[in-house]
Amino acid sequence: MINKKWMIYGANGYTGRLVVDEAVKRGLKPILAGRSESVREFADENGLDARVFDLSSVEMIAEKLSDVNVLANCAGPFSRTAEPMMHACIKSQSHYIDITGEISVYQFGHGLDSEAKSAGVVICPGVGFDVIPTDCLAAHLKEKMPDATHLTLGFAMQGSKLSKGTAKTSVEGMAHGGKIRENGELKQVPLAYKEREIDFGFGSRNAITIPWGDVYTAYHSTGIPNIEVFFPQSPKGAAQLRKRQKLLKLMKINWVRKFVQNRIDKIWKPNTPEQRAEAKSYLWGEVKNASGDTIEGRFTTVDGYDLTACGTVEVAEYLMGEHGQTGYFTPSLLMGKNLIEKMPGYSGIEYK
Repeated sequence: MINKKWMIYGANGYTGRLVVDEAVKRGLKPILAGRSESVREFADENGLDARVFDLSSVEMIAEKLSDVNVLANCAGPFSRTAEPMMHACIKSQSHYIDITGEISVYQFGHGLDSEAKSAGVVICPGVGFDVIPTDCLAAHLKEKMPDATHLTLGFAMQGSKLSKGTAKTSVEGMAHGGKIRENGELKQVPLAYKEREIDFGFGSRNAITIPWGDVYTAYHSTGIPNIEVFFPQSPKGAAQLRKRQKLLKLMKINWVRKFVQNRIDKIWKPNTPEQRAEAKSYLWGEVKNASGDTIEGRFTTVDGYDLTACGTVEVAEYLMGEHGQTGYFTPSLLMGKNLIEKMPGYSGIEYK
């Protein structure tokens, strides 16, 4: 990694700061960047270099990345920031990673596979809690059942809450309803399209389908054609969500979306380090083959934001080394299904 530089864009955001803290703990010196001058103050506090620029021009972004080997994008909503930054990374021949969970970003990144290969760079969105744990679990389950036709994934959190950026991104996502993968194709479905009981590791809970990133990524990681992702929600909450779908579509209207997001800015309070230290994440998955045989797997790990910080730095370090890979990747395809073993608090997978 001698003389190789990497940049964290959105470094002064909630998750970006955690990524910086993790990098500094490892003795790394990333360039801190963002749209606000406040990133310079944060960089000075850590003895790091800083660059301030917006994302209005691909050419200008590429110029700012001209000496950067790896860009870690931590600035959401990624549906707006990823596209210009991926194009700029191809121009500047910089590897691109981010912490998105947005399906549209994975689709866009996959669409740039040929261009990334020609430029000699890697594009790997989703190197945080979205989607390292679930992606690696999917790959492990596929190994256990090579003839699987159906993959179901789920996750639950205890003691943590959404960051401000994730909450604002969710506002945009809910306007577009749900998604599953059916016979290899993405399928638009209503929110809370399906419900089922899942034991994540702390007792059975009702859960609903959500448009989580693995609906896209796990198909590329495993080749399994039918994929659904679940998150805990009470039957009453699921019913209310289905009733409010028409109302949620109003989030597509710019002023309505901005009103709700501005409200989040005013009332949001960050997770404290103490809350994150006490929090736990539960991951669960199931594969099924044409004969109806099933295998379940589950494990626990730390708070999602701490895992995101670790995952981002782990992948950035890997890409700054000698690897010879180019094109679009999911985390498990890039670094193998055992990447999860490098994440803090990983309990190991329990199968049944």
